[in-house]
Amino acid sequence: VQLQASGGGLVHAGGSLRLSCAASGRTFSSYAVGWFRQAPGKEREFVATISRSGAGTTYADSVKGRFTISRDNTKNTVYLQMNSLKPEDTAVYYCGARSSGVSLYPGAYDSWGQGTLVTVSS
Repeated sequence: VQLQASGGGLVHAGGSLRLSCAASGRTFSSYAVGWFRQAPGKEREFVATISRSGAGTTYADSVKGRFTISRDNTKNTVYLQMNSLKPEDTAVYYCGARSSGVSLYPGAYDSWGQGTLVTVSS
């Protein structure tokens, strides 16, 4: 499956953004999807995951209560709604897909989008 992430941008602290991860292919509902982020000089870190049906979600403690992951399998798209953004949320955000269920580890994902930059100013 091929992925394309979009929706990043520059926002002030406390603001909101919605990222989208659009997938090609007719079997998107067979893939669990995860959002990860990578800040300059840091490793890629887990943000949120969603199961194939959308019934199961998991969040990093740093974003719990502020970010919401969702998916629309009819549109082959996964979303990440980000509210109450903080400067420490600044990073390139990537979506990944895997056919074997959710995982918190980026190395477990088979396909990646190109990333979208989120910058939160203080």
